[in-house]
Amino acid sequence: MPKEKACKICNTIYEGGDKCPNCGASESSDSFKGRVRILNPEKSEIAQKLKVKKKGNFAIRA
Repeated sequence: MPKEKACKICNTIYEGGDKCPNCGASESSDSFKGRVRILNPEKSEIAQKLKVKKKGNFAIRA
């Protein structure tokens, strides 16, 4: 089972691969502090604070 990584650019949490599926960056971290799942980015105050425009799992601090 691949280990989860968090992109250092957009904070997307993903499994496996060398590049982030969201932004394509290769900078990632194996350790991150907390996670948040965004279901409706248009109405979510947390998504606005994190500057997230897509649904998905995001690291709070990578």
